[in-house]
Amino acid sequence: MTHVTDNQAAGRYELEEEGLTAYADYRREDGRLIIDYVFSPVPLRGKGTSDRLMRGVQADARAKGETIVPICGYAATWLRRHPN
Repeated sequence: MTHVTDNQAAGRYELEEEGLTAYADYRREDGRLIIDYVFSPVPLRGKGTSDRLMRGVQADARAKGETIVPICGYAATWLRRHPN
């Protein structure tokens, strides 16, 4: 099961898999969740880790009534492909 956590102190969402951490750096402003950067360690790339991370980010933002504003190219592409 995928468990994405909101590490507010670090300003990022995190997903740990295989002992490594993928993350999405963010800022919150006026009901918006601004995703600055999404990172996945090389050993996790191509395994769907960033997709699972973004699904968790999207679910949390939706639960909080926030609009996601992607600055990161990966986040922008992912959100275009998964608008709901």
